[in-house]
Amino acid sequence: MDSKLTLKLDSDVIEKAKSYAKDRNVSLSELVERYLDFLTTPPKDDFQVTPLVKSLSGIIVLPESYNPKTEYRQHLNKKYANEG
Repeated sequence: MDSKLTLKLDSDVIEKAKSYAKDRNVSLSELVERYLDFLTTPPKDDFQVTPLVKSLSGIIVLPESYNPKTEYRQHLNKKYANEG
């Protein structure tokens, strides 16, 4: 059952939200309802890992010092070193 709700929000926020909703072809009410539903719905614990992912798990052993951000940064530096 739908019920009416009155909110006080900053007018700039309202205008941006209306534009956002319009770009996605939904009403502002639906956008707010979806967001509130998302916030109040507990996460599902029934996430299942596929057999393929299970079979790949543990194949690669990384050193303790491995830092994915550092590795990715180095990759990008090498990739774009010749540009510019």
